Formats: sequence, structure tokens, C-alpha cells
Amino acid sequence: MKKFDYLIIGSGQAGVPLAFSLSKKGTVALIEKSFIGGTCVNTGCVPTKAYVASARRMWDSFHGEEMGIEIPAGTKANLKKIKARKEILVNYSRDGIEKSISKNDNITLFKGEAHFISDYEISVNDVKITAKQIFINVGARALIPAEFSKVDYLTNVEILQLNKLPEHLIIIGGSYIGLEFGQMFKRFGSEVTIIESTNRLINKEDKNVSNAIAQILQDEDIAIEFNATEINVSQEGNIISVKINGLDKEISGSHILLAVGRLPNTDTLQIGNTSIICDEKGYMKVDDYCKTNVEGIFAIGDCNGKGAFTHTSYNDFQIVEDYILGDKKRKISDRIITYGLFIDPPLGRIGLTKAEAKEKGFSILVAHKEMDKVGRAKEKGEIKGFMEAIIDAETKQFLGACILGVGGDEIISGITNLMYAKQSYTVLRDAIHLHPTVSELIPTMLENLKSIDEE
Repeated sequence: MKKFDYLIIGSGQAGVPLAFSLSKKGTVALIEKSFIGGTCVNTGCVPTKAYVASARRMWDSFHGEEMGIEIPAGTKANLKKIKARKEILVNYSRDGIEKSISKNDNITLFKGEAHFISDYEISVNDVKITAKQIFINVGARALIPAEFSKVDYLTNVEILQLNKLPEHLIIIGGSYIGLEFGQMFKRFGSEVTIIESTNRLINKEDKNVSNAIAQILQDEDIAIEFNATEINVSQEGNIISVKINGLDKEISGSHILLAVGRLPNTDTLQIGNTSIICDEKGYMKVDDYCKTNVEGIFAIGDCNGKGAFTHTSYNDFQIVEDYILGDKKRKISDRIITYGLFIDPPLGRIGLTKAEAKEKGFSILVAHKEMDKVGRAKEKGEIKGFMEAIIDAETKQFLGACILGVGGDEIISGITNLMYAKQSYTVLRDAIHLHPTVSELIPTMLENLKSIDEE
């Protein structure tokens, strides 16, 4: 039995920085069954945003005329080269982490799948490891409904390994992952159909956001099928057929991407050998400090169900680091959820939606401005989308905001900072902002607040 001061299962965006931090105080065992760096580095943020950038170059090549630029016909996407560029970026990030681990004498890396023997004992390959403090950072994976097991499906992992463009990509699921892949592969040259079970895309967003995003994608000739409550799928040779709602409609394609949700990877850990409590979906139950019900065992990152983003995983690391080595002042409940949808133009989101704010009983005021009224957006030729902020009528503080439009994923951070500072929206409204920018119109937007009933 090898003994360490700390044991971390998984090298994602919470596990790696925690390993380096704890290595300053003691010995650390870091277990990884796949590639170092977790989802973000290998199959998430890094590779997909590389593809988004390539897709944008394709879009630019077909929209020169409207900006007075004559671009000769013949532009095409070379998926092998796009993939090669992606892999350079992924390998650079991964190699950097691996080199740093190898240089740290207090971190021992074990490659293999971790299995619990008991609460504080882990086996990996033929090695048994123990520590008084254990941190579980095993992440999540794509959910595969049973009815798709009989066809050659793709997930966010496999689609990034394609060397040839799909002739027709069918995407099951109209949420964040499906929409990003849908737009990028349409821009690369594939025919794309998105099939959604409800009556709108990303239905956790407000209706005006969902509708605007659907219009953006449909304007690029992406087909969207709503209300697909019953889906039957079959495959003959290389052709995959999807029947929607019985005999209503049948769609045939060359590839099918499943983007219907995520599952935590806790099922591989043999949790049954421990006292750790998981919920019905397999997420580990944790308190405000990422602690499980077993003393000294923490769950961080996607597997605790408290966030599904790189930035929430990293914040879990910060919370745990502060709990173990600091003042125990950082908590999950203190963070304000923010995220992006990285289609083009992107969506930046922070805090509550209008529907959530109303459900919680807030008296709200709404500020709204269409992007086609923003001078810099018009000059850039990027007028799709809008800005919207939700204000608490009593405290005058932001409850939430969304920026759907050019630069929205970056602009949202200004409102994020103000929300954490718990300052009135008037601080932003009355500030002087750089001209000419897209964000300078946020103060103008905030001069015209309306109640939800006046919208």
C-alpha cells in the first residue's frame, strides 16, 4: 500500500491546479485513466474553439462582397488540416501540463482507471494507494440513449477525429454542444439538420434568446426540427435514417451526432465499496465546500453536479484550496453562474433569465437593445442579436444579463464584475466607455428600463 498525503482522481481543470497547490504542502498521487488535462483540453474548449475559428474563416470567405471585398470562388474546408491545427493546440496544452507534473518531485502520476477498495483506499492497475484526503475529479461524458446503440453514432469526442466532412450531419439535441457543432460543420460544407425534442432551442434560455438563435442558424440554411418527441433511428450501410414522431417525417444522413446531455463518470469508480453518497443520476452529493458525506473526500468539477463548465471546475479548485490551505471563506453558493454559447455571433450569459427572476418573485426591470442599433456592430457588418439586462427594481442591482451578438462572450464580463461587486446598475450606466465599441451602448441601453409587462 502506497501512502500519500493527498490523492486526486482525474487531471481536469480542478484536479491539475489542486495537485500543484497541494504539492507545496505534501505528497500528491494524481491518477488519470486517459489524457492529461481533462475534457477542456482534449475534447472540449480547446479543440472546439479551434474548429469555431476555422469555421469563421470559411464564413468570411463567402461574405466578402457585402464588405466590398472580392474573394475568388473556390474556397473549401480541408478537414484534415483543420484537425491537424486543432491537435497542435491540444498537444501543446497537454504537453505543458505533463512536463510540469514530471518536474514536480511531490507529484506522482499514475496512468490507469481508479477503483475504490474502501473509503480511503484506491487501486489503479495493480497498485494500491491510500491518503487521508481524496479529491474526485472524474468529469462527465456524453449521454447515449439506448435506442441509438444500434447505429454508428458520434459524440463530441468522435466527431473531432473525423478526417472527412460528413455529407449530411444529423444532430440529436438542440442545446449548446449540438448548436456549436451544427454551425461549424455547416460552414465547413456539410448539410446539417438539428432535431430537438421541445418546441425551441436551449429552452433554459428566455424565449427571445432561443428564437433569435434559431433564426441565426436557419439564416445559414441549417434545418431545425422541433417537437421531436418520438425518434426512431436505423442504419443501412453508411446511411442513417431518423424517423420523427412515427410517420410524420424521415431524415437520412451520413453521420449522426448525439448531444442530448451528459453523465458523470462516477460509475467507473466502484463507489459501492465506499460510504460516498451519489444522487439518482450519479452525481456526488457535496456541500458548499465540495465535501462529500465522507470526511476528507471531496468531489470537484463536473462530477459533483454543481457546474458543467471549465470555469466552475476551476472555481471548485479555488474553493477546496481555500478550505484546506486558506480561510474557508470561498463557497459554491457565492458564485454567480456565467457561461457562453460559442456559435457565431456568440451568447454571453450571467445570472438569472427573465423567467427565472419572475419565478423567484423578483420585481424586475428589463433593458434591451438590438444589435442593429449599435453603431460599431453595423460598421463591423455584424448586426445579429441583441443585448439585454435584468435589474432588480428594489435594489437596482443586476439580476442577470445576456449579450447575443458580436463580442458577447467577452462583453458579458463587465456585467459579471459589477454583479460580484453588488453595485447598482447606475454605476455602469453613468460610466464613460471607449468609443467606438459595441459595449459602449450598454449604458445607453440602461437608460431605458421597462417593466416586464411593458416589453
